[in-house]
Amino acid sequence: MAQQHLDPTGPTAEVVTGDALAGYLRTHATEFLRALRLHRETGGATGSGEESVDAARALRRSARRISGSLHTYRPLLDPAWSESMRPELAWLSGTLALEHAYEARLERLLLALHRLSGAAAFPEQVRVSGGPAAAPPERGNLTVGAAKAGALLDRQLTLARTRAHSTALQALGSSRFHAVADKVAVLASEVPLTPTATTTDLRPLAGAARERLTDAIAALPLLTAGHPYNAEALIHGLSADPSPHPQDGPWHQVRLLLRLHRYAREVLDAQTPVDVRLLAAGQALNRHRDASEAAAAAAQAARTPRIAPATAYALGVLHADQRHEVEAARFAFQRAWQREAVETV
Repeated sequence: MAQQHLDPTGPTAEVVTGDALAGYLRTHATEFLRALRLHRETGGATGSGEESVDAARALRRSARRISGSLHTYRPLLDPAWSESMRPELAWLSGTLALEHAYEARLERLLLALHRLSGAAAFPEQVRVSGGPAAAPPERGNLTVGAAKAGALLDRQLTLARTRAHSTALQALGSSRFHAVADKVAVLASEVPLTPTATTTDLRPLAGAARERLTDAIAALPLLTAGHPYNAEALIHGLSADPSPHPQDGPWHQVRLLLRLHRYAREVLDAQTPVDVRLLAAGQALNRHRDASEAAAAAAQAARTPRIAPATAYALGVLHADQRHEVEAARFAFQRAWQREAVETV
């Protein structure tokens, strides 16, 4: 049945027991160890080549899936082991993600500055890590400030990226990381299931993960998000409070719950391709996070003391642009999720 294929958590789907969970965890523990070996062979945290980047991404991918599965299916796992393992995997994944996040954030902001200045081609020197940003052709007050705004963002985010790189380097050489790697190595061959796990159906736990997601989505203003250019994402845009934008938290939480829901489905049927609607919804929420964090970076740069008015103006326009991107991502998520909801009923 189509419904059974789309929703392996449903009551008509085949029973899946803890054996599937054990196989899933062993598979991703093995992938973690393979990625770790490749990471070390390609220079580790000091490497900057494509293989090193891919290895770090694979490490994060495996760590997230193991951690997410320990969360969703924790009643079937040794509680002491699971509760000690999960935060360590989250620490590792988060630490390894920071450097890439800063790099992607800077690229997003510089591209937006270029687009907003109306230049016809992207200057090669706009993105020079650790160096100044070249000025696009001058086209009014925004472009005058755009070059200085780009240089300021480059300095701030490149510094943050360098610090994140150092933090990752220290983390991968720490006793804390080696302890995590040792536990994952054991997990690759031995999964600490509870005595009843091999006869327990996983579907109710996976269904609970979906219910947590749908409850969180129900609390979102999807009706508002269903109307483009509703300006909801710009509210509080002039607030002097440097804390994260107050609207964004629930959307970020939905992003995490959607990821857990996807991983829960993978455990039930690892051979089933990712549902394209869930994938589209997840991509929209990733864009939401990226735009939200980019807007916060622009606002933070605008608080730099003694910057020129044209620079502050460019950063303000950039902040508003990224908040509009937040709104566009919410609209895209609303459309993707409504399709998912209709087609799985």
